[in-house]
Amino acid sequence: MMIPLADLVTILPELIVVSVACLLLVLDPITPSNKKDLLAWMSVATLGVCFMVTAGSMGDRVYAFSDLVVVDEYASFWKLLLYVVSGMTILLSIGYLKEERIDLAEFYGFVLLSLTGMMIMVSGADLLVIYLGIELMSISLYIMAGFKRFEAKSIESSAKYFILGAFSSGLLLYGISLIFGAAGSTRLVEIAAAVDARGLDDSMILIALMLVIVGFGFKVAAVPFHMWTPDVYQGAPTSVTAFMAVASKAASFGAFLRVMLEGFGGMKPNWSGLILGVCILTLILGNLVAIVQTNVKRMLAYSSIAHAGYALIGLVVAGWVGTESGVPAKGVSSMMLYLAVYSFMTLGAFSIVAILRRGGEEGEDLGDFTGLAKRHKGAAFLMLLFMVSLAGIPPTAGFIGKFYLFMAAVNAGLTWLAVVGLIFAAVSAFYYLRVVMVMYMREPSPDQEGETRLALSPTATVVLALAVAGVVLFGLYPWPLVSLTATAALP
Repeated sequence: MMIPLADLVTILPELIVVSVACLLLVLDPITPSNKKDLLAWMSVATLGVCFMVTAGSMGDRVYAFSDLVVVDEYASFWKLLLYVVSGMTILLSIGYLKEERIDLAEFYGFVLLSLTGMMIMVSGADLLVIYLGIELMSISLYIMAGFKRFEAKSIESSAKYFILGAFSSGLLLYGISLIFGAAGSTRLVEIAAAVDARGLDDSMILIALMLVIVGFGFKVAAVPFHMWTPDVYQGAPTSVTAFMAVASKAASFGAFLRVMLEGFGGMKPNWSGLILGVCILTLILGNLVAIVQTNVKRMLAYSSIAHAGYALIGLVVAGWVGTESGVPAKGVSSMMLYLAVYSFMTLGAFSIVAILRRGGEEGEDLGDFTGLAKRHKGAAFLMLLFMVSLAGIPPTAGFIGKFYLFMAAVNAGLTWLAVVGLIFAAVSAFYYLRVVMVMYMREPSPDQEGETRLALSPTATVVLALAVAGVVLFGLYPWPLVSLTATAALP
């Protein structure tokens, strides 16, 4: 059977990325060690080409492969964000992999393979297509999490991620099979029709819905499906942790939103309460447990859980119109905006952790940041900026993201939810500003003076510059991003 050319053109970015990923895996063994960086730059160039192709094709909604794949402004927004995040990850990794003695160009191939899965996820109009994208993303991340093969904690993080990830994928696939039994199809449009016709009268649909929420809850690290996150984030190489915390979460939320709104939108009054409960639990556990962490990577892991809770506010209020104000909640666009600004500040924070070295290892403990302002003023200032943004303090992009999410909740008539989010944003300021206090208000010990250094490569400098630009510019002038998310949001 011949595949129509129009279908191939529709998924041209995915074809480019996966082709280059396979090429990198072939070229890695035959490329001299002193020329491995060329493969990294090939990956970055590929992402640049795909960025231009995707940006140039943003417009009408186009279906391909018998309506299994959809390319619309919503999918294009996520792809553009994922290109930027993947490019920053690769640039950060060029120097980081050398420092960690794992300078293998196959790493960049796995980044692109994982990106391909993420692109399929956000463009899937069928649950099985989305599932295939999830598995391609996840399998690549399992490998990348254990990339430090000579460290027990890296292997442990990979094993834990694989076991729990396989379990969650099984639950999601079981939910998809029940949906197929009830609706006779796995396409979101036909699932929506079956939901509208049968709804809660069919217990199979209700059970399938809960299993789908559990499966996606694991991918976005929402409570109580978060148990893998702290150990995996701490044990994986820091550049991989940054990629998982940002790209994986963004793609999972992108697919989650489409499935819930386009597939199960007719049951929103029923599932919004369940999502609301998960949202509040995630805010509580993520923020409170982060307070007691002394490892910065582990603290950022619980912080990532908490940020999933903030993002879920957008899903809770998606499509609502306030009964008193009559103003649309704009939950979808506020979530998209929040995850975009979250990407820059989180990548920036993990980049500082990656370049801070103590002896021959990463300086990821809170004690390694003691007196950093006296030893490395620039790094301390950048970490201050990222911590302030993560806490949601103006005039940073983190404040803008939280502001639009909380306003969406207020417009939906859920002012109390915005207040809960605001309270936990204040709680989060404690553990974020504790890092700042340690850097600026404590004296470094004599051994830290000589042992700590910054492994700041030129490419890592570019990553930090991009992260700072995102945090500052979207904080001072957020309108271009606000306008883009409003245009690209699902109706």
